[in-house]
Amino acid sequence: MAMYDMTDLQYQAVYNVLSFALASMMATTMFLSFKSLVVKDQFKSAVLVSALVTFIAAYHYIRIFNSWVDAYHYADGKTDPVLTGVPFNDAYRYMDWLLTVPLLLIEILLVMNLSDELYSAKAWTLGLGSALMIVSGYYGELVVTGDLTPRWMCWFLSMLFFLYIVYELLVGLACATNSENDPVVKSKIISAQTMTVISWCTYPVVYLIPMLMPDSAAKAVVGIQIGYCASDIISKCGVGLLIYQITDAKSSKGYVSPPATTATTTAVTAHWVSGWLDGWLAGWPMGQVVDGEVSRPYTSQPDFSQNGDKPVGCAGLCNIQ
Repeated sequence: MAMYDMTDLQYQAVYNVLSFALASMMATTMFLSFKSLVVKDQFKSAVLVSALVTFIAAYHYIRIFNSWVDAYHYADGKTDPVLTGVPFNDAYRYMDWLLTVPLLLIEILLVMNLSDELYSAKAWTLGLGSALMIVSGYYGELVVTGDLTPRWMCWFLSMLFFLYIVYELLVGLACATNSENDPVVKSKIISAQTMTVISWCTYPVVYLIPMLMPDSAAKAVVGIQIGYCASDIISKCGVGLLIYQITDAKSSKGYVSPPATTATTTAVTAHWVSGWLDGWLAGWPMGQVVDGEVSRPYTSQPDFSQNGDKPVGCAGLCNIQ
């Protein structure tokens, strides 16, 4: 990225905000890593993914911070910093988003009532959509002054993917959210979804800063860096802490996931029939599926007395905790 002359106040503002964002990411990583040890095993993945998000962000903030420092230096007798000729590499931020944004969506999916099939489908579609959102916006980020047409075009293209992700979070996953029996857990999941959407809404606004002040590239760069740092802290640290609160609430209450979607029932039925056929072909009267393997024979119907209307032994498929 081309750099511009900065006043001491502008340089120090970005310097301090980058430092604060880095400290926030590192502190959140440590907190979530330790807290992953106190939640139940089935919820550890969600907390550890949240910690991974802030760890990746911390690494990239180190690179961004060092790149900012290398771009300027203070000369003798001058109050304001002077350009060193070393370009500021803001691509680190996009590399960070390319890794962490899909993970941010996955950590939310991990605490919801989703069958394995639905979870996998949502993870792939949301992950791909978020990656396309990031990639489509990168080229425009390089243009902060002069003809801003490329930036506008990238903004509109990226917004298409952004709106799809927002729709999936608030509407596409509403059924799974409403299937939560515990009102506390349900409210926290809604909070995590809402905080993600609200914090993500700030990114398109920050992206527009050069359009709002086209005659001051230096101010635009400062606004972009401060805005993105604030958005990152909310979406990564804030949502990560909410994910921990959800897993902690589920762990402390001995949480049992209710049936989430029609896809769950369909998947269980297919799994049960597959096990029956495997057992029949193996010479058994019937084969019961336990953890994905054909187990002891039985000649009666499967036991539906436990786990609601789900066959015993399909806990891994149905996410029964």
